Amino acid sequence: MKEITASVAAILIADTPDTFVTRRLPETKLEFGGIPGDRHFGVTFGADSRQKMYPRGTEILNRRQITVVSEEDCARIAENLGIPTVLPEWLGANLLISGFPDLTSLTLGSRILLPSGAGLICMGENLPCLHPGEEIQKNYDEQEHPKLAARFVKAAYKRRGIVCAVECPGAIKVGDAAQVLINNYANPMQ
Repeated sequence: MKEITASVAAILIADTPDTFVTRRLPETKLEFGGIPGDRHFGVTFGADSRQKMYPRGTEILNRRQITVVSEEDCARIAENLGIPTVLPEWLGANLLISGFPDLTSLTLGSRILLPSGAGLICMGENLPCLHPGEEIQKNYDEQEHPKLAARFVKAAYKRRGIVCAVECPGAIKVGDAAQVLINNYANPMQ
C-alpha cells in the first residue's frame, strides 16, 4: 500500500435537520456510524435513490457516514466555475483534507488513519449532484455568476471527494496528520 501524509484542515457537521450544509467544529469523536448528531450518522440507513437495487427504505449498510473533500479539489471546482471559492460547508463535507489533491480518485478500501488511532475506510467517490450547486449559487450573485447550480455537476466531476465509513472510532481534531493508505489492489495497474 502506498502511503501519503496529509492534514485535517477542517471538521464539519450537518446537525440542522432542514439542510445538508455543515458547520465547523474544532474537534469531535468519530464513532461507528460517523459523527454523532450528523444527518448521515448511523451504521445502517434506509436505501434511497442511490441504491436502485433495493426497494426505497430497505435497511442497508451506511457507506456514507463521513464525506471527505480536499482543499485542492474545492479550489479546482471554484476555478472551473469561475468563482473565488467553494467552501466545504456548501458541499456538505464532514472532513476537509489538505495536501492530497487526488482525494476523489482514492480507491475503494483505502484508509485514512488519524493520530488517535481512528480510521476511515473509503467506500467510493461522492458523485456531484445539483444540491451543492444550488447552495453555491446562494453565495454568489446570479447576474455576475449565472447558472452555478446547473454548471456544478460538470465542474465538480471527479473532484467531489469521497464517502467513508468509520472503521475504528477515535478522536479527531483540526491540524491532525492524516495518513492516507492507498489500496492498490482496487486498481492493479498502479
